[in-house]
Amino acid sequence: MSGYQKQEILLETGTNEMEIIEFYLGTQPFGINVQKLKEIITFDQEALTVIPGSGDGMLGTLLLRGSTIPLIDLKSHIAQNEDDLADDVRRVVLVCEFNDRVNGFKVDGVNQIHRVSWEDVQPMASFIDQYRPRFTGSVNIDGREILIVDLEHIVAEFDPEANLDYEAGLHAAEMQEKLPHTRERMKLLLAEDSALIRNGIEKVLKGSNYTDLEVFVDGQQCYNHILEIRQRVMGGEPLGNMLNLLISDIEMPKMDGLTLCKKIKDDPLLRDVKVIMFSSLINEQMAIKCDQVGADGYATKPQIPYLVEMMDKFLGIDGLK
Repeated sequence: MSGYQKQEILLETGTNEMEIIEFYLGTQPFGINVQKLKEIITFDQEALTVIPGSGDGMLGTLLLRGSTIPLIDLKSHIAQNEDDLADDVRRVVLVCEFNDRVNGFKVDGVNQIHRVSWEDVQPMASFIDQYRPRFTGSVNIDGREILIVDLEHIVAEFDPEANLDYEAGLHAAEMQEKLPHTRERMKLLLAEDSALIRNGIEKVLKGSNYTDLEVFVDGQQCYNHILEIRQRVMGGEPLGNMLNLLISDIEMPKMDGLTLCKKIKDDPLLRDVKVIMFSSLINEQMAIKCDQVGADGYATKPQIPYLVEMMDKFLGIDGLK
């Protein structure tokens, strides 16, 4: 498996499925979305440059085909049990790309890739999410409870500039100078499973006068609310009085963002709702998938100023100049 290199994703768009790769820290299984994985390589100590004082979990930088990438030791950073493994275990590095950055994550081994439905991914309980936001959910596969790791949050713990909340605080002040009052009248929904990202987006949007915002922790919860709106539309109430724009993550328990978008855009009563996909997974291939499900736009986290610009454009608002 250490020779894995990312291949063309075969999953159809909008089927509410994903592929996760199962890996181990000690004897405990964890998983990440294959969409974030570029390749798996054998860990080579000689290719590592240690950075003194970088803190527990940050091993340093790894030389990879002439370039250097940060290397995080996931076991020392997040594993609850420090199981000792045999010295001859061939540890590997998951080379991942998201938010337009490449990072390496050292793990004790990989098992296999599983295709699962987002319906089977259980969200983290809200009280747990407050204290252990390094996981976004869990899925049971063959009797093993696999925790889905929030790599974005882990990277942000080492690099504040990769943290959406950092970006939120930085740009909220910039947006205070010229705030169109028409933003206040727009009815917005946000579907995002990460507490960190939800808080960051909400902070910026409300700081820029997009104050009428309802927040949901997964796609299914959001779609249930949209179905309630649909019932009112069938009763004669104008859609625009209840919902103008949806901002959605792509990776979410119960229902992913692509499926959520497809359901909205395939419905004659809902298709006028503007949908923006806001995800760490946005790349050329994912942009095609967003287009396939009818998304009006997409942005890579943490590009919040660009997100607000798109919202202004789609909602016909004269935004910041």
